[in-house]
This record gives sequence, C-alpha cells and structure tokens, in this order.
Amino acid sequence: MVVNGTKRLLKYVSEQTIVSRRKYGTAKRVVASKPVVEMDGDEMTRIIWEKIKEKLIFPYVKLDCLYYDLGLPHRDATNDQVTIDAAHAILKHNVGIKCATITPDEQRVEGWKDKADDLELDCLYYDLGLPHRDATNDQVTIDAAHAILKHNVGIKCATITPDEQRVEEFKLKKMWLSPNGTIRNILGGTVFREPILCKSIPRVVPGWTNAIVIGRHAHGDQYKAQDFVIAKPGKVEMVYTAADGSVDKRLLYDFKSPGVVQGMYNTDESIQAFAHSSFQVALQKKWPLYLSTKNTILKFYDGRFKDIFQEIYERDYKKQFEDAKIWYEHRLIDDMVAQAIKSSGGFVWACKNYDGDVQSDVVAQGYGSLGMMTSVLMCPDGRTVESEAAHGTVTRHYRMHQQGKPTSTNPVASIYAWTRGLMHRAKLDNTPELERFSKSLEEACVECIDSGKMTKDLVICIHGMANTKEGMYLNTEDFLQAIADQLERKLTK
Repeated sequence: MVVNGTKRLLKYVSEQTIVSRRKYGTAKRVVASKPVVEMDGDEMTRIIWEKIKEKLIFPYVKLDCLYYDLGLPHRDATNDQVTIDAAHAILKHNVGIKCATITPDEQRVEGWKDKADDLELDCLYYDLGLPHRDATNDQVTIDAAHAILKHNVGIKCATITPDEQRVEEFKLKKMWLSPNGTIRNILGGTVFREPILCKSIPRVVPGWTNAIVIGRHAHGDQYKAQDFVIAKPGKVEMVYTAADGSVDKRLLYDFKSPGVVQGMYNTDESIQAFAHSSFQVALQKKWPLYLSTKNTILKFYDGRFKDIFQEIYERDYKKQFEDAKIWYEHRLIDDMVAQAIKSSGGFVWACKNYDGDVQSDVVAQGYGSLGMMTSVLMCPDGRTVESEAAHGTVTRHYRMHQQGKPTSTNPVASIYAWTRGLMHRAKLDNTPELERFSKSLEEACVECIDSGKMTKDLVICIHGMANTKEGMYLNTEDFLQAIADQLERKLTK
C-alpha cells in the first residue's frame, strides 16, 4: 500500500486499517478497473469514514484508492501541500471522494510542487486530517489535488479549517487554509450540491418532489472584494491601468458624509469554466439548466456572465441539449427564486458566488435536512470530479465520542460521497457492475430511513425536537449496520 501517494512520506494509516482492507476476498467483489483518490478528514466524520469503508465499500468493491489525509493537523504539517496534491490527483484520475474537513480563514501559501508522478497505485490514500496537514506543511493537500488531476476521481472526507482556537488546540505551525479551497483552486471546477430525497422526511417546500441541483461559482465577487469604511467626505474612484500604461479612471461616488465602499472582480476564464461545468452536469442529469443573475442592474458585471454562458451554449452544447430534450435559460435572480419555490424541482441552477452560498442552504433546508446533501466538484472537462459530504466534521459529536459516549451521527452524506465518486469512475471506465453497486448502496440508505431506521437528526425532522426520545433513533454504529444488512439483502437477491 502506498499512503499519501509516495513512499517518501510516513505511513499515516493504521495497521488495523490495512488488515481490514486485505481481509476481503475478491471473488464476489465488483472490480473498479482504475483508481480513485481518497482524502481522509477530521473529527467525527473521520471516525465514520473508516466505518463506511469497512462495512459498506471494501467488502463489495475491489478498489485502488489514492488516499490523502486532509485532516487539519496533517494539512498544517505539510503546509497545506496535501490539499493541493489531492486536487491534482482528482484532475488526473477524474473522481475524488472527500471526507468533511475543518476550514481555516487565512490565505493559502503559494508555491507547491506536483508529486503526482511519484504515485504507486495500490491504495492511494491521502491523510488530510489536521495533524498530518500540519506535519507536512499542507504538502499532502497539494499532493492529493495532483493525484486527482491524474486519476480523475477524488473522494474526500470532511476536514477542519482552523481558526485561532483550533491552532491552539492542535498546536499548529500556522492557521492553514481550507483544503477545499486549495483543491478547488487547482482543479478549477464548480461545486454542485444536491439533496438526498427520502419519502419519510417531510419537506419544508412540499412541492419539491424532484431534486434541485445548485451550482455555485465559488470565485471572486464579494468573497475576494476589497472593502473599507469611508470616514469623511471625499471621492472614491476606480482606476484601471492597462499593461500598455493607458489609464481608465471613473468616479464611483462623491461622499458628502461617512459610508462604505466595495470593489470586486471576476474573470472570463473562471466564468467560462463555470459555464462548461454547469452544462456538463445538466447533460449528465438530463435536466434543464438555469443561470440566474441581476444583469438588468449590473449590466456589465452580471451581463458578462449571461453573455459568456449564451456564447458557450450556442457554440458547444445547444445540439446536445436539444438531443437530450432539455434546455438552457437565463433568468433574473428574483424571478428564479420565485420560480424555484413554485416548481417541482428537477433542474440545475447555476448561481453566482453569493447567490449560490445562500441558495444552497435554502434548498437544503427546503428538502428537510441540511445533513442530507451531496457535494460534487465538477471540472470543466466533465471527466474530473471530487465528491464529499456537504456538511462539516460534526465537532459536537466528536467531543462526545472522545468521552466514550455513543453518538447518533448521520453518515448518509459521507456514504454518498463514496457512491457518487464510484458512479463517476464506473461511467469513465464503462463498468456497469460498479454503477449498479453504487446505486444499490444509495437505495439501501434510503430504504433504511424510509423503514424507520434512522439517526436522531432525521427523527427530529419528522417529529420535532420536543417529541424525539431515546429509542426512536439508532446510534451511529447501529445505523451503519442496518444499512450494511439492507445492502447485503439487495445484493444477494
């Protein structure tokens, strides 16, 4: 086994884990013909991640995994290189499956070195847990990203993004940035979130009988803006100095009293990648695609999004959409929100950065549970993906676990991180058996929940906090076992 994609790094996976992966025979297992990039994470999701593999993945699938530890300590240890390497691994191998991670709030240090060519593919595992990120100065993240670039499939556990408190808790070298951001910057894709639907979980928006997939353009806009407070009267001007020395200067506002100001940007290259990823997801889902902007007000800024999407659609995708009997439309954001609420779902919604940040949570809650959302990073080529749960590392449950107390932590989104990554691997390699297994595992999760076997958070969705009592829900281990039992029944029919 090669851990973190290279023999030069320490072995960060336990001997118990290695044994658990070796003990399964191969006669009855589905074979994945090419590897995926696996990225481990932090806290409670890391605990659950290992159990998912032991109970639900490796007993049924013979799979080469490129493992990257994105736990916060390991990101810190590698100066966040592990996150970058994980992203490149996804680009290379097309599919990434990611555990939830903790996200820090400072900028990532530039300057990483691609290690992907050093990979020996037995089980390519990258430990993105925080201790290992710290130990490798986050190099492990960079290595994982490069492995994804090479193998096209990355599967990631949730990770910690540290703040000051986490730096002190883990005794980190520095406040490492979000591994998700590092990976996304290397892969250049768009994150698409989709709800996991169960009949037994009531929906806040009852009419949403089909899923709504939200694609967020997580680049620029308010999130990379410069803003400051105006303390006294004066003029604010925007100045563009071209490479040839020419200058374009425009008055933004002549302040007569204190106020605030903001300047933001985006790039054609990033918008084009966003458009391609969105069209690719719509074609894969065979659902219509809508882009929402406010181009009537932001005629040049939002108008650029509208124009680029339309140009790419006409040039590259119109015939494919027509053949699939789906369509693309641009809509104003306020009209789109109203139409989404009235709709039955069943479409892909491409959102600008802020809109996607807000609407992804609105949609998640509208379907009943923030913990029942998939998250897939789709690259513009349509071949390279990284999948993970849309939630964090479940710190509160991890504190209970550390005290030896049982938890009732919902593992479904982390299971779907595996199934969505494996389904993409199956599609790339034309291995229908692997696709059938992945779909069977997803069905087993939903069937367990709809039969009344579920974790506490889902019982609360149905009955409310005040009416939820012990005995109405399963703990984490028992719920995973119930899914494993249901999967076994499905596969042995």
